[in-house]
Amino acid sequence: MIESTPSPRGTALVTGASSGIGATYAERLARRGHWLVLVARDAARLQALAARLSAETGVRAEVLVADLTAPAQRALVERRLQEDASIDLLINNAGMAVNGSLIEADIDAVETMIALNITAPTRLAAAAAKAFAARGAGTIVNVASVLAMAPELFSGTYSGTKAYMLNLSRSMQLQLAPLGVRVQAVLPGATRTEIWDRSGGSIDALPADMLMEVGDLVDAALAGLDMGEAVTIPPLPSLEGWQAMEDARLALAPRLSLREPAARYRQAAVEAL
Repeated sequence: MIESTPSPRGTALVTGASSGIGATYAERLARRGHWLVLVARDAARLQALAARLSAETGVRAEVLVADLTAPAQRALVERRLQEDASIDLLINNAGMAVNGSLIEADIDAVETMIALNITAPTRLAAAAAKAFAARGAGTIVNVASVLAMAPELFSGTYSGTKAYMLNLSRSMQLQLAPLGVRVQAVLPGATRTEIWDRSGGSIDALPADMLMEVGDLVDAALAGLDMGEAVTIPPLPSLEGWQAMEDARLALAPRLSLREPAARYRQAAVEAL
């Protein structure tokens, strides 16, 4: 196990920390007094961010360069989560988007997206969950998207990866809460970051009133974490709509797995003879 003297606020490992949401989480957490382990592929950007945050806030900010789609490099991050007892917060943020529908998009790029948006955060969440549960404390923040609930918008491949992260988070909450581990799912709406340019899309196509600044997003997400929210949707004015959807979903549960098919299918089968 890695031995280190922790910050009184603990250490946060942040993935996708070189820009956008991840870099903003790193800045906000540094200002709260958290020490940092910053993970991304871009070494120069990470080092510049780490140096700036250390100079401005006095926190210890370490760089861990890794491509999370490469199993050997991802394993280094998993090992750090497993062995560094000072880490008590995982910001599971790294992700990418691929523009275009399933028949339009580069399928190799889609496969890479699945590796980054699903495989990597699942493995990191598992590593953190085991370590945190063994110590009886820790927090995992999984960054998903409001598109998890809107498959008809954007591409189904991207929204599908975010729906996976939402489902994973809800399941983790039930499993880990009794073990002292908190899990928050954050569902951003459209946010001003580099993901748009990297995906081949255009942020200019969005109405200005739909686009949130990244600082506002992260501030809201951290406020939701402080408030104990299991799911934080920064643009959502009221939780009533979300709760109504949850209630309707839960009401379906007793009817989703029964021995007999529904009567309408039996009738249709008879009429087809």
